[in-house]
Amino acid sequence: MGLINQAPTVVTQSPERGRGGWGGRTFIQPHQETGVYIGIIIQTMPQGVPSFQKSGFCDKGLFMEMENSVLLTEGAKVFGIYLNEKAVRAFDVYLKELLRWNQKINLTAIRSEKGVVLKHFVDSLSVAPYLPERSSILDIGSGAGFPGIPLKIAHPPLRITLIDSVQKKIDFQKHIIRALGLKGIEAIHGGAQDTEILQSLGGRLDITLSRAFSDLRTFLALSFPFLKGGGTAIAMKGEVDDKETRRVAEMKGTPYRLKRTVKLALPFSHFKRTILFFEKQQV
Repeated sequence: MGLINQAPTVVTQSPERGRGGWGGRTFIQPHQETGVYIGIIIQTMPQGVPSFQKSGFCDKGLFMEMENSVLLTEGAKVFGIYLNEKAVRAFDVYLKELLRWNQKINLTAIRSEKGVVLKHFVDSLSVAPYLPERSSILDIGSGAGFPGIPLKIAHPPLRITLIDSVQKKIDFQKHIIRALGLKGIEAIHGGAQDTEILQSLGGRLDITLSRAFSDLRTFLALSFPFLKGGGTAIAMKGEVDDKETRRVAEMKGTPYRLKRTVKLALPFSHFKRTILFFEKQQV
């Protein structure tokens, strides 16, 4: 199963406040030949910060502050995701439980509500436009459930398996899955090299993805036995310069083809992200 061919326009919103509220929106489109997102401002328009009520929800009973619920819903819209009330409340429970568990267990170094919403929830959703609706996905090194659980909340038809070698993190993931009543998602304790996991999932998945790996070679090597022929390994990384992108594309000895590079900025922030898509070559 291939990725969605028509890549959406990426919209980033300047966090600089002006007289009219937020600075404006920047529309970024992929280069027609390479498919790589580049930082060309196509259109900028004044844009006030929308209220939570305008999004069709009432914040009564939500744990997260109204400002952060706006960041969540509007940030998701940047990636073509319109969260309904059920999804917003699921993210609210996720946030509350993450911050509560994080007081005793080191699940994430990000400890502020706003930081979790932007750097975990919205960041996790940035890859959503490139996932076919009913894909089978393996999230390697899923930590506190990112990006797998946010993707499942936003797109219930996705079939997702989470793997992490830290038992306490898996315990938290299972707690969230139960608390939210999520179906078609499971959390497995172990490493991607474990024989039992390989025997259970080997060669059966459309997509592997991870936000955890800085070493691309390791991620691609771990992904290979899980993917179907023609499957896609997706590496979600921070800012990657063009030189590194070219080096990755020219890596030898890996049975992959660099299919696409997406560069973007997280909404309402200056944080840069790069998503790399590697297609497993048919044997």
